[in-house]
Amino acid sequence: MDPKRELTSVDLSALVTELNRYEGAKVDKAYLYGDDLLRLRMRDFDRGRVELILEVGDVKRAHAAKPEHVPDAPGRPPNFAMMLRNRLSGADFAGVEQYEFDRILTFEFERDDEDTQIVVELFGQGNVAVLDETGEVVQSLETVRLKSRTVAPGAQYEFPSSRLHPFTVSYEGFKRRMEDSDTDVVRTLATQVNLGGLYAEEFCTRAGVEKTMDISEAGDEEFRAVYDAIQSFRDRLKSGDFDPRVYEEDGAVVDATPFPLEEHEAEGLNSESHDTFNDALDEYFFRLDRSAEDDPDEEAGSNRPDFEEEIEKKKRIIQQQEGAIEGFEEQAKEERERAELLYAHYDLVDDVLTTVRDAREENVPWDDIRETLEDGAERGIPAAEAVVDVDGAEGTVTVELEGTRVEVVVDTGVEKNADRLYQEAKRVEGKKEGALAAIEDTREELAEVKRRRDEWEADDEDDEEEEEPEDIDWLSRTSIPLRTEEHWFEQFRWFHTSDGYLVIGGRNADQNEEIVKKYLNKHDLFFHTQAHGGPVTVVKATGPSEPSEAVDFPDSTKREAAQFAVSYSSIWKEGRYADEAYMVTPDQVSKTPESGEYLEKGSFVVRGDRTYFRDVEAKVAVGVQCEGETRVLGGPPSAVEDRLEASVRLQPGRYAQNDAAKMVYRRFKEVFADQSFLRKVASPDKIQEFLPPGGSEILED
Repeated sequence: MDPKRELTSVDLSALVTELNRYEGAKVDKAYLYGDDLLRLRMRDFDRGRVELILEVGDVKRAHAAKPEHVPDAPGRPPNFAMMLRNRLSGADFAGVEQYEFDRILTFEFERDDEDTQIVVELFGQGNVAVLDETGEVVQSLETVRLKSRTVAPGAQYEFPSSRLHPFTVSYEGFKRRMEDSDTDVVRTLATQVNLGGLYAEEFCTRAGVEKTMDISEAGDEEFRAVYDAIQSFRDRLKSGDFDPRVYEEDGAVVDATPFPLEEHEAEGLNSESHDTFNDALDEYFFRLDRSAEDDPDEEAGSNRPDFEEEIEKKKRIIQQQEGAIEGFEEQAKEERERAELLYAHYDLVDDVLTTVRDAREENVPWDDIRETLEDGAERGIPAAEAVVDVDGAEGTVTVELEGTRVEVVVDTGVEKNADRLYQEAKRVEGKKEGALAAIEDTREELAEVKRRRDEWEADDEDDEEEEEPEDIDWLSRTSIPLRTEEHWFEQFRWFHTSDGYLVIGGRNADQNEEIVKKYLNKHDLFFHTQAHGGPVTVVKATGPSEPSEAVDFPDSTKREAAQFAVSYSSIWKEGRYADEAYMVTPDQVSKTPESGEYLEKGSFVVRGDRTYFRDVEAKVAVGVQCEGETRVLGGPPSAVEDRLEASVRLQPGRYAQNDAAKMVYRRFKEVFADQSFLRKVASPDKIQEFLPPGGSEILED
């Protein structure tokens, strides 16, 4: 079976119970990866660090994750992430709710100055909307402007039209939905009762009802059995008494559920139990991500979305919605006919209601009332003959009038019962209007999928036309494709050595503190200069989320890290062309000063022997990379120049940083034919990020 990529409404019902256990946790920071994965880092006083993952792309999920399963922090945060940090930093998590039985979660955060809601839509194209205290949209990942609803900054957030809630519907309401269908039992449960395919099959199995049984052949016995199975499942969901499982097929994960499912067991799937549903979801999606990354058949272009399947899915939804509209029309008509039948047989119905009501006032048990009516029917009493069912639990009696069964509430008169049926007809007609609007929405979504398919195919054609031999003359190309990614280390100064090792350095005292506290691992190398005001420079043995491993760093990597430390220190500002740097291991670096001493922010105590690098040149190269990612790169010349299509070398000089960046940009303009590409990838402000602080000048060959 195909692995689950989206959480179901049942999953969310269970998830809400567990996530609310983190109520009171404080938000530290928000991260946005790409345009569909949001991460909220929180601190729970009982459980410690909490990582909340919300993804609304091709994969749609929400759960708390283990820190080791969290992706590395991205580079510079986009505006959406910065907005969230401003609104949520220090806020208390006040709880989460599921909207009706829809795949929508609303997270509440409270802070003294302002409260914030985050609405996560885990259906359709997916979306995250941030709301203020009035329910107005502050910002959203996607802007939605449809006939039925709008989600846009400055507008009041509008939930989509809700559908039937299978866990709260009364038995009579459930039974009506089933009887009004014209298909089999399992399809009716999946669509009309809003359970979806998997759980529709599960409840049929638990109830002992044949899935493919036609509705016309099913009766009260089958309906009651399925309804009871649903209610029993609901009670376990509400209690939080979960038994979570992760299911596997051929060693690959395919589903995670809050309870063992008989359907999965029947398919022979292996299962792994977990303490909490959150843990199960975290493990499931972590393994799902890894299986996608490790797929040996995955090649460039193989990640093309399956547009045809999505188009067919939208078409099926439209057909179902059109069928639902016909059902609503028929149901509204039937409710009105029932109301009219009550008035047409007013005296008879009033006689039934009065008889039963008088008996109840005399405390006659419902079973005795049923027997009395059955006796009366045998004696030919018209009022008793009309009664076909007595439901003491609901306080209702069902009468048959002209071949149509009508349920009436005993405690109210004929008029109120008829009015209730008229109101039900109006409510159903209102659902018809909502379904019409939903069809328009789905048609718009279908058109959007077709548009994305056409764009993708056009891009594929462009890529085929633009295929080039391996030895590409990038400088003379009139159109260079953009290929960029965000990396966690881009917030710092950085480069990769000629041997491929990542080197990061602080841009200021705050970043120096962050690098040492968060990113300096025991097998890394620490570099600094004797001069005051230099960047903390770290050669990484492994990534932040990878296990730390001992590495035998080459001498070339160490020399390049030393040159980086010298070049981006105050030595450059002072106009000096060389100085020395030293290297130590992480265990020699401490924030604890000697007794009586004080350390400024960004400063550290280094104890023990140091390895010095003498007469290190203050020199950097800055240029444009075209192979692989397209971007500006800068760092020690020996490390970066082989990766650059065009580059210049710089040393300390008389031109201010921004003027030097413009001079470098003009050099690149002289050699690149694609000026549009250059403006997007290597504008002066992007070049300036790789220039050392202070004056510079270009070294001529």
